Amino acid sequence: MALPDVVSREQWLDARVRLLAEEKEFTRRRDALNADRRRLPMVAIDKDYAFDGPSGQVGLLDLFDGCTQLVLQHVMFDPNWDAACDGCTAGLDETAPGVLQHMRSRDTAFAAVSRAPLAKLAAFKAKKAWDFPWYSSYGSDFNHDFQVTLDGGGEYNYRVTDSSGELPGVSCFLRDGDSVFHTYSTFARGTDQLGNSYSWLDLTALGRQEDWEEPKGRVSKPHGADPTFTD
Repeated sequence: MALPDVVSREQWLDARVRLLAEEKEFTRRRDALNADRRRLPMVAIDKDYAFDGPSGQVGLLDLFDGCTQLVLQHVMFDPNWDAACDGCTAGLDETAPGVLQHMRSRDTAFAAVSRAPLAKLAAFKAKKAWDFPWYSSYGSDFNHDFQVTLDGGGEYNYRVTDSSGELPGVSCFLRDGDSVFHTYSTFARGTDQLGNSYSWLDLTALGRQEDWEEPKGRVSKPHGADPTFTD
């Protein structure tokens, strides 16, 4: 097994300071990238999608659960499968209640959507003891329209592919009254760093809603840079 080189404390500190400069540059570049993401235009959703949930059939607006923003995870679960894909399952295992509470404190809801019928989702959710909302898009165009179900190839991750079947992704939506807009989607490696509140919020049009973020004026009462989510 190849381990790191063994050096003196002085040599280690010198190397660490050099790496710190790279880390700070990465943080600055990430902040700029997130600001550019928030500046993306958005697209009005003009199709009436129907989802099956615990309380019956609902529309996309209902998935917001009263929030202004919605982060939606496209979970790979084909109607013919008896379980969600292992990778999606591992990610959802890490979606803790505290993360969802912190997102809601920033007016952002989280939901999962899969093509499998609701009965299969409910059984798997109970087995995993998950408590986030999970809806079935079975029988609708939703998965195909958002490019996470392909029938014999198509466009995935903004390029043509010959992949077929269920694919992973995350989509973000914003509502203005009863009007819903699609602001962002990411797929494949775009999802592998997600999991904490800030990483989810950074995908959205309103971001962390903190007073240091650009562009200004997105929220009427921006928060301070408070990772406790109590400000």
